Amino acid sequence: MKQLESINDFVVRFATVNGSGSASANNLFAKAVFRMGVPVSPKNIFPSNIQGLPTWYEVRVNERGHVGRRGDVDLVVAINGQTLRQDYDGLVPGGYFVYDSSRPLPEDFGRDDVTTIGIPMTTMCNEAFDNAKMRPLLKNIIYVGALAALLDMEAEVLVESLRKQFRKNPVLAEPNIRALELGYAYARDHHAGVCKLTVRRSDRVGDAIIMDGNSAAALGAIFAGATVVGWYPITPSTSIVEAFGRYAEQFRIEEGTGRIKAAIVQAEDELAAIGIVIGASWNGARAFTATSGPGVSLMTEFLGLAYYAEIPAVLIDVQRVGPSTGMPTRTQQSDLLACAYASHGDTKHPLLFPCDPRECFDMTADAFDLAERLQTPVIVMSDLDLGMNDHYGPPLAWDPQRRYDRGKVLDAAQLDALTARWGRYRDVDGDGICYRTYPGTHPDKGVYFTRGSSRDEYAAYSEDNATYVRNLERLRLKWETAKRLLPLARIRLTNADARLGVVFYGSTTPAAYEAIELLRDRGIAVNSMRLRAFPFQREVFDFILAHELVFVIEQNRDGQMRTLLINEGGLPPDKLVPIASYDGLPVASRFLTRALEEALAERGVILPKNTPDRGGTP
Repeated sequence: MKQLESINDFVVRFATVNGSGSASANNLFAKAVFRMGVPVSPKNIFPSNIQGLPTWYEVRVNERGHVGRRGDVDLVVAINGQTLRQDYDGLVPGGYFVYDSSRPLPEDFGRDDVTTIGIPMTTMCNEAFDNAKMRPLLKNIIYVGALAALLDMEAEVLVESLRKQFRKNPVLAEPNIRALELGYAYARDHHAGVCKLTVRRSDRVGDAIIMDGNSAAALGAIFAGATVVGWYPITPSTSIVEAFGRYAEQFRIEEGTGRIKAAIVQAEDELAAIGIVIGASWNGARAFTATSGPGVSLMTEFLGLAYYAEIPAVLIDVQRVGPSTGMPTRTQQSDLLACAYASHGDTKHPLLFPCDPRECFDMTADAFDLAERLQTPVIVMSDLDLGMNDHYGPPLAWDPQRRYDRGKVLDAAQLDALTARWGRYRDVDGDGICYRTYPGTHPDKGVYFTRGSSRDEYAAYSEDNATYVRNLERLRLKWETAKRLLPLARIRLTNADARLGVVFYGSTTPAAYEAIELLRDRGIAVNSMRLRAFPFQREVFDFILAHELVFVIEQNRDGQMRTLLINEGGLPPDKLVPIASYDGLPVASRFLTRALEEALAERGVILPKNTPDRGGTP
């Protein structure tokens, strides 16, 4: 049998049970690899119940920095008897099956292309530890220690990680370190040299960090000056507000009183949550909410109100599998159309598409400036994979000279200086954006009421048809202005003469770039464009029109981004080929490579070997 052999390039999957405490142990392993200087990408695949169902934790180790999900598994640590057969059969030929040999494997587990490695984890744990409640948790640490030995990792890195983890409770550190050492020693003594996969210390990480997107988005809101959160708990967005609260306790404390300078209000439902945000924003606060698809559905009428009344608001949508309540703990990019055109009538909302935690931070912070500059809701489109999983990427950064852009807001002195009558919905600059005031700015100037039904330029109620049309035409002009303010797409030319293009966005980005690289190595030249915002600028359509075929990669069944491009750009549908992944798992580069090759074969496309990659900005 030919065993897999690799240094710093393989995929490990932990197959465990939800609620068993395994996620913490698995994360310990992933971060130890990172601390050895090797890029790593963990994916936690878990059910929506509290305890008892299968869960998987997949860790990709890749020296070259490919941190999207690869697809296929090289080594399984199989702890869950319920999925033992599935985990065994799912291994690639030449792979490694690590299991709890306290009980024998079924007799029909007889693949001759898999190396089985038994570690008597339960027996070791029962013999070494008297505390029955702690045994399941310590068993997790035993398999981490065994895996570290099999991969020839530095045990001290893991020991030091445990010391840091339990520095506030050193009594717990001792049994965990002991369990780690037990597993490490057993694998070293009984299975030395059996596994040909290795983690070797590297300097590839540099100043990169690993962080989840929800924490990064929460920090972005803190740095942007958000002071009001209206929210209702919903997976997978809840941890944004929880993180915002923790960061507020660190960075938003009022001197003298010790009080938090932020209002975090849990509403009775999502409709009330967005109402809180709109009310606070209308009064001059920077406010936001975080939700997922079902919450967006409930918020749509209020989003239409904010669009028409022209009130800033920031919404972070951490997408999950739908429709209805769907699979709450699986990832998807399936809220695109719902958010772009949220509410009835002629509404359009700016969308931002972050691809990593750094962009979750940057784009959340930018969303507040954009919302106030454009006086409209702005939606940050994250997803469960990006939001809840740790990601390898560039460190967060903030320019200390940066100042908030509050947009066109008149103060009392500016109102007094006006020579013409002020009108809340008058466009005096020709960009579709009017001047607003904060309530209480002036005792008798700048005061107005607004509503979701029709009004004239001075905020007076009107059902005049021509007045209504003028309002909508001005909002259309504002939409054109938004195109100049939103981030441009990132275009990467593998070959200036390539006939093929690929479009993608958000968390699909790492796997898409890797798939393009794999295609290039196989002689297929593909140019790429990563979308970062909606509305689309002219450059987006120029890229598409410059290629014979353009593949649109996205994680939903119906090709929502493709639909949006066709609708907004009047593009011929045959030019845009959908590449869809919608099984709820983070998209895999090997899946994308196969899907692209199959789509090309169906169209009879045969291309010569391309020129070397000229680089570009991811």
